[in-house]
Amino acid sequence: AAMKEGIVTEHTSFLSTGGIRINEWFFPDWRAGGHGITDVRKALAQSVNTYFYIIGGGYRDTTGLGVKRITDYARQFGFGEKTGIDLPGEADGFLPSKEWKEEVKGERWYVGDTYHLAIGQGDLLVTPLQLANATSVIANGGKRVTPYVIDSVDGQGGELTANQNINMDQIFDPYIINVIREGMRQTVTLGSGRRLSTLPIATAGKTGTAQTPGDRPTHAWYIGFGPYEEPNLAIVVLVEEGGEGSSVATPIARDIFEWWYLFGD
Repeated sequence: AAMKEGIVTEHTSFLSTGGIRINEWFFPDWRAGGHGITDVRKALAQSVNTYFYIIGGGYRDTTGLGVKRITDYARQFGFGEKTGIDLPGEADGFLPSKEWKEEVKGERWYVGDTYHLAIGQGDLLVTPLQLANATSVIANGGKRVTPYVIDSVDGQGGELTANQNINMDQIFDPYIINVIREGMRQTVTLGSGRRLSTLPIATAGKTGTAQTPGDRPTHAWYIGFGPYEEPNLAIVVLVEEGGEGSSVATPIARDIFEWWYLFGD
């Protein structure tokens, strides 16, 4: 979204020194002391919060996207609404807004709320299926897909029959999507998903560690796709209150990709 809106290019960098301070409030990176000079690929590969704080909410001379543009783009990925999968009881998640917060919580929207939203925190709610669908958009070059349930496969390694009525609209610039793909590949080769670097196929992904209310443990997330050049699998791993995404969810993702490489294709 920030690249599309001209806030950054693929080469724009910010200095991560451990977080951002706004008056008495501090918004941290996960690494004490920060990550140094960071562009979009490094921000994805190493989960550099400061980069996303800045492009989301702005800082000093940089004007960020703001809450409305963030949620407008999130809707294009399918967040905040049902995916349309042929299953009953699907949840639609939630995308917060300034108006919602003022009406429901009786509080104004602060830049800190935008910072939290920009890294997937705060009042944002997403389902694993929505995140899998969004991951497929990155994997396939910018096309949004309507998911559906496979009834069965004829034997181990059997062919999957494509749904000819599937919706597959090109919604994002392939050039921008490719930059994001490269950052997600660097997650595996250089960043927080290096546990997948020994797989027999090249994959890409993104770790996530989501805070929970109170003192409960964090949720551990990993999203990914593979093979990198011609992907046919997008996955989401969520371990509720499992801890760090890089140490808890990533090994599970590795097992899934390994099984898929050996038996699934």
